[in-house]
Amino acid sequence: MAKMFTQMQLQAIADALADTSEGLTGSEIHHLLMTCKMMDIDPQATKRHRLYNAFVACQNAKQDRIPILAFIRYAMKPEQYARDIGRYEPMRANLNRALAFAGLAVEESGKLVPVEEAHTLTEAQRRATELRADLEIRKVPL
Repeated sequence: MAKMFTQMQLQAIADALADTSEGLTGSEIHHLLMTCKMMDIDPQATKRHRLYNAFVACQNAKQDRIPILAFIRYAMKPEQYARDIGRYEPMRANLNRALAFAGLAVEESGKLVPVEEAHTLTEAQRRATELRADLEIRKVPL
């Protein structure tokens, strides 16, 4: 059987990507869902619920997490943020905190890579804190 995200992992990923202050906009979510051939199940819902519902429906239908990984890859292409560079790193840090529980991370280049799976909030937060410290050293706006 193909590897799938848990319900909690999907919720955390959707919450990170659709964060009110640092996440994707409603129109970006719509565009990415269409690009990844995912149904926009509930376009009137809040961004995070809309994204979560689309992820759940897609994963349940396909019995695989590959389309969600594709969505993340498209959403985290750094070149999309060239006009608004301050959004990328905070969104990536939030997303990496969520992905840590699935044993994944998004590198600065936007590449999705396997990492050791986090089992506690402390581990996930430590990774996010290490990333944040690295960004501050490089003077990336947070």
